[in-house]
Amino acid sequence: MGQRFRLIRRAGVASVVMASAVSMFTAAPAQADTSFATGAVVYLCSTPFGQQPLEVRMTFTGPGSVTAGGTVTPAVIAGSFVFDATLNAVLYASGRDGVRGTVTAPVTGTNVTPASASVTNLRIPDQVPPYVPGPRTVQFGQDVSTGVPTFGTGTPGQAVFSLGTTLRIDADFHMRSGSWSPWTGNCTVKSTNPAQNRAFSPAITIT
Repeated sequence: MGQRFRLIRRAGVASVVMASAVSMFTAAPAQADTSFATGAVVYLCSTPFGQQPLEVRMTFTGPGSVTAGGTVTPAVIAGSFVFDATLNAVLYASGRDGVRGTVTAPVTGTNVTPASASVTNLRIPDQVPPYVPGPRTVQFGQDVSTGVPTFGTGTPGQAVFSLGTTLRIDADFHMRSGSWSPWTGNCTVKSTNPAQNRAFSPAITIT
């Protein structure tokens, strides 16, 4: 009887220890990343056919809340730019039916250090789709070669990241002949009144 009691008691202690261990791992799940996004921001970019408007959007993931003196490193950075219907038609008529390359996107921030830095080598994968009349969207995103800055957070309050006033596209147009033709797109945000909203939303809370 005494031996049986001791076995039951040991089993009970083991169950308590196991339950405690499980609670340690389940009581406080890690905070999920927040998704941040801009609206459409229009840049005027150099193309083989002069300055043309490109509509740019970008997203990233990161913490929704950071302590003062902490750090924020954007992740899963992605974006797109759009050739409007006219430019898309002109490019195709000139024999350009695809694109590949990289994007460099300067980013500014409030209540962070540095106040501005660039995300480099966002990859534009080879994209040679069939021609469809109308606007054409070109996707780009982070890969292993992308240079991503880390920002230090300032005082308690909020931090807001925004696209910079410039953008650079280092790319090649695919020619229907099969060759590739280099293209450097130096872009400046289009001046409007009121000014365009270039901010990523939401703001990051600094505690």
